[in-house]
Amino acid sequence: MSRLSIFRRLASFGHGLVLAALLWVLLLVGCQQPKVPANYQQVQKEAPIYPDYAEVTIPVNMAPLNFELLVSADDVVTRFSVGDRELVCGGLKVCPDVEEWHRLTATAAGRRISVEVFAEKDGQWVRFKPFNIEVSPDSIDAWLSYRMISPSYVSYEELTINQRCLENFDEQVVVDNMLCSTESGGQCVNCHSYQQWNPQRMQLHARQSHGGTLVAYDGKVEKIDWGGSSPGVYPAWHPTQKLIVYSTNKTMQAFHTSDLNKIEVIDGESHLMAYDLDRHEMSTVEDRPDELETFPCWTPDGRWLYYCSAHFKYEADSVDLPEITLRYQELKYNIYRKPYDPQTRRFGERQLVFAADSLGMSATLPRISPDGRWLLFTMGEWGCFHIWHRDADLWMMQMDDSASAHPLDEANSNDTESYHSWSSNGRWVVFSSRRYDGVFTRPFFTHIDSTGHATKPFELPCKNPDYHRQLMKSYNVPEFMKGRVSLTPQQVASIMKEKVTQH
Repeated sequence: MSRLSIFRRLASFGHGLVLAALLWVLLLVGCQQPKVPANYQQVQKEAPIYPDYAEVTIPVNMAPLNFELLVSADDVVTRFSVGDRELVCGGLKVCPDVEEWHRLTATAAGRRISVEVFAEKDGQWVRFKPFNIEVSPDSIDAWLSYRMISPSYVSYEELTINQRCLENFDEQVVVDNMLCSTESGGQCVNCHSYQQWNPQRMQLHARQSHGGTLVAYDGKVEKIDWGGSSPGVYPAWHPTQKLIVYSTNKTMQAFHTSDLNKIEVIDGESHLMAYDLDRHEMSTVEDRPDELETFPCWTPDGRWLYYCSAHFKYEADSVDLPEITLRYQELKYNIYRKPYDPQTRRFGERQLVFAADSLGMSATLPRISPDGRWLLFTMGEWGCFHIWHRDADLWMMQMDDSASAHPLDEANSNDTESYHSWSSNGRWVVFSSRRYDGVFTRPFFTHIDSTGHATKPFELPCKNPDYHRQLMKSYNVPEFMKGRVSLTPQQVASIMKEKVTQH
């Protein structure tokens, strides 16, 4: 029976019943599944899609890899299949239902999903060369947090710290910088971090208006006022103790007049401090003359503190910011470590771990895998702020074997790779990359196997696959979490404005 005949029959009933029945019919028609075309021409080229999800490896619990076809077409049908199970989507933007996608990935765990893209133009269907998506049984932490900021040099007030569920597309704001900014004074929040991926044990730092450090620990939230001391910048939670090691950095910007790297961010001074949360006491960890210590990081057992340091001796009698700005290419950071006794809470003498300067390079952001086997860091030609350096790459090294250090080629691109962090099971790394346009930083994920090898990275999936090409902000400092932060932006702003605990 035709739809017109159905509507004529319904016309014999009352108007209310007609409307209800009409809505039912439209819903029924709209729910009809797209059909894979029976007749098509096979082409040997792969489907041009964005984001590029061809031949990537994903965690079994990852949100759907929504993508769009980048060629003109009147209609598109995409089939995901593994064994006897399949999922068919219609439209140029391929957006599988979340529940259906998770049923598919659960079936595919340890195997691969085959993806076929069919496109119709002027009545003729073509089938692109299929590609695969490997589904690892290794799950990923359910939540990710990051700072959303414009990729500019001075505009930082309109920024937020957000959290995103990686199993779907839920996203919430944790910190809204504008809630603490005023006409006479702005604020900049940064460096959020967690103890052992625990969202109930977090800290973040704010500069300028209502500046200070917010520390949340199992329901207790307080603001630390650093007084006349240099504020803590880059944090590292001890794995088990209520202790945070910070670098304190006197940071400045300098601009290139003729270089692909438009900007340098330089530390004129920096050293390491430890903050005891219970005693509200600050102590010096490392502050050597002519050394710039930064980026602390603990081993999983909490017995070693890793960090970076560059040797720099001022020719002037004291810190001279114009001098270090002119000599920025001399800043080569090596990776060191210091032993730590959890019983006495004392640090030992530093030891050299990796001499990047011997290669004419600079190493930053050391991060150790949860099993203690791998040291992941960023390498560039000089300096400590590699997010602005196009040559910055990820490097991997076996612990205690500096000769094994090598670029993580499977994950690197021709543009910037910078900040990175490990998942709690040590099987996934999220890192910041500017590989698509050289301007906007996006989170990418790669799987690390038992031999330390990485897989082809994939971009953070979005509900609208074109979202990142329209978003004019960067993701900074991506950090995994085992759950969501319960604090609201209003609660954070209230604490930053009112509560003060001096160290």
